[in-house]
Amino acid sequence: MSIIKILILVNLALILVSLASGVFFLAKDNGKKNRVVASLTVRVILSFTLIGLLLFGYFSGSITPHGI
Repeated sequence: MSIIKILILVNLALILVSLASGVFFLAKDNGKKNRVVASLTVRVILSFTLIGLLLFGYFSGSITPHGI
């Protein structure tokens, strides 16, 4: 497995962790702290990074689409 595919999988895992922490903070903070907003910010940045990694992998030839 190439390094780009590993980076994509790690990025996806980090997005899921950020999503879970956002849900946790939403339930526990009761609107008193900005941890939910920080979690959303991290998730958006990770999503843009994921899009960049996917585009880089596609244009570099590391990732190829599968035909049906």
